[in-house]
Amino acid sequence: MKIVVVVLFLMYLGCSPGQQKEVNSESWVLAFSDSCTADWTDQWFLDGEMATIENSEQGMTFSAGPENHNDAHHAVLWTKPSFEGDVKIEYDYTRTEEQVINVNILFIQATGIGEGQFSKDITEWNDYRRIPTMSKYWLNMNTIHISYAAFPMVNEDPGNDYLRVRRYPASNKETFGDTEVTPAYERTGLFLPGVTYHLTWTKTSKWLVLKVEGNDQEKVFEWDLSGVTPVPEGRIGLRHMFTRSAMYKNFKVYTKQ
Repeated sequence: MKIVVVVLFLMYLGCSPGQQKEVNSESWVLAFSDSCTADWTDQWFLDGEMATIENSEQGMTFSAGPENHNDAHHAVLWTKPSFEGDVKIEYDYTRTEEQVINVNILFIQATGIGEGQFSKDITEWNDYRRIPTMSKYWLNMNTIHISYAAFPMVNEDPGNDYLRVRRYPASNKETFGDTEVTPAYERTGLFLPGVTYHLTWTKTSKWLVLKVEGNDQEKVFEWDLSGVTPVPEGRIGLRHMFTRSAMYKNFKVYTKQ
C-alpha cells in the first residue's frame, strides 16, 4: 500500500519514480556557496556596464539597466567557477520590481562554442559581451537557458508569466525558436514581486526539474532532456533583461561525487 501511495504522489508531481531517484540522489556534494551578503566580486563576474549590484544582510540585489529596448542595459552575472556533470542549483529569489515585461534567465553550465573568438572559456571573450545583446549568447554558447519570472516584451497582464527552456546554440539568427525544449509552462502564479521563493533546479543527463517553494505553495516543473545534446560543463549565469531586478540569497551549487 505504501509503495502505491508513493508512486501516486510522484505521478502527481509529474515525475516518475526513476526520475525522482536520479534527481534526489544522495551523492550531491556542495561545490559552490555564497550567502550573497558579502562582496559579490569575490565569486562572480558581470556582463553589462549599466547593471547595479548591491550586497546587504538581506542578500544580493542585482538590477539590470533601467532603459527598455536598449541592449546595453541587459546584464548577466556569472559564477567564477565552472561545474561538470549533473548539477543542483538552489537559492532564494525575490523580485524587487513590478514589471510585467521582459525576462529573467538562468544559464546552466555555459561555455563558448569553441569556434573563432568564442573559445570554451567565456572569460576569454568577456569584452565582446560588454553590451550583452541576447544573440551573442544564443549564437555563441553551449548552455541550457531557462526563462522564468518571464513576460512577453509587450504585455500588460501581470498574470501572463511563463517558464521556457532552451538549448543553445541556435544554428543562425533565424532558428532561435528551434532552441526550445518543450513543454513551456504559462501562468504559473509564481514569482510575485516582493515575495521570496526558494528555487531548486536539478539538471541531470536526462532531466531538468525545478521545484519552487514559497508563498504557501510548492510546485514542480520538469523537462525531458533525453533527446537533447548534453551540456557537460560550464558556468552558472543569472541574466536580467533591461528593466528587471531581483534579490538573491544563499546561492548554492552541488555536483555529483
